[in-house]
Parts: sequence; structure tokens; C-alpha cells
Amino acid sequence: MSTCQQCIIKQFNALRALGKDDLIRISGCKTSKYITKGEVLFREGESINGVYCIKDGICKLTKLSANGKDQIVKLVVTGDLLGQRSLVSDEKSNLTAIAVNDMEVCFIPKREILHDLTRNASFSLDMLQEMAKELRIADNIIVDMAQKSVRQRLADLLLYLHTTFDVDEGGFLSVILSREDYANLVGTATESAIRILSQFKKEGLISTTGKQIKVVDFDGLKRVE
Repeated sequence: MSTCQQCIIKQFNALRALGKDDLIRISGCKTSKYITKGEVLFREGESINGVYCIKDGICKLTKLSANGKDQIVKLVVTGDLLGQRSLVSDEKSNLTAIAVNDMEVCFIPKREILHDLTRNASFSLDMLQEMAKELRIADNIIVDMAQKSVRQRLADLLLYLHTTFDVDEGGFLSVILSREDYANLVGTATESAIRILSQFKKEGLISTTGKQIKVVDFDGLKRVE
């Protein structure tokens, strides 16, 4: 495992604001581990007691609704930090984190993050800006849920996945989600997501092979109503 000072991933999150000595200190107390696809990183209601830095891989954050259904609220990608909101508010986790594919993560204990929050203004500001960005994204999701059709939300999701994640040699999305995951991300029933994806395929907007999806007509997806 590389040290925090050598790791390029820190450039994508608030850890970039830390100096050499602080990064060396964190490297001495962090723990790194591999998470396999489908494994739970932490559950809703648990005390995280630290922050996870996603070194490689993708995980989904889910929220259990009153009817017992898991709603995916966000996909967390390489470079993101997990757990900072619970740490700052000193509350138990409001979400469950599940690996979408195999992951490598580093866990930094709560005491180390709090040490830097109280002593490094740049680090604190970067952390606040990242949480503010998450709130802005949450606001946009609420508006989309209220004003956009399921077809529009699913089209937007496909465009987001294509622009955010790599594609393979055949042009298929590198992140492979189940049809249930697609449904949970846009707030609809699995049957509806399957039906709409089938319609998109018939309309020539996408192509599919098993669970894999390839965006074919970008402009067409942007025009979906």
C-alpha cells in the first residue's frame, strides 16, 4: 500500500489540503482493505468513527424507506471520501454503503480527521465545500424527482454514467448495475425501469448485452421527455 503522501487519490478530495507531516501521520494510523462486490462497507445506524477514502472502485449509498425498500441516493467513486458528514455531526450513519464492484479503501480514524479539522483551515474549508456540493446535488435530485418523468430521469442517469465512468472496448458502460439498481436510482419500480430501457433500445438510443448497456444516441437521450 502507498503512503498518503505518495497517493494520487488525495488530489480528488479534501486530503489535498494537508501538509507532508500530516499525511505521514495519517499514513501511520490508517488501515487499508479490499472490499468485494456486494460487500457492505457500513450500515445505516452504525457509528463509522472515521472516514473512508475510496482508492479504487464504486459503491452505492442506500437509504431504507418506511416500506422497507432500499433507495439508492448516490454512487460514490474513486477519490471520494465517505463518512465525513456523520463524523462532523457526531451522528450514526444515515446510509448504507455497498460495493458495486471490487474496491480498495483506506479508513482514517475519527481522531485524526478531527485533529486536522481543528488545526488546518484549508482542510476544513475543503471538507465544507465537498459537503456543500453534496447538498447541491441532493437539491437537484429532489427537483428532478418532482418535475421530470421517469423516462427523463433514466435518460439523465445513462448520460451521467457514460460521462462519469469509463467505457470498455466495445463502448459499454464500465459500471454494471442491475435493473433493480437503475430503478432505485431514479425512484421507480424495477418493472418500469426494465420497460423503459427496452423502449430506449427499440428507439435506438441504447444497445444492451445482458446487464451491459451502451449509449448509442446521446442527443436522443437528451431529448427524452
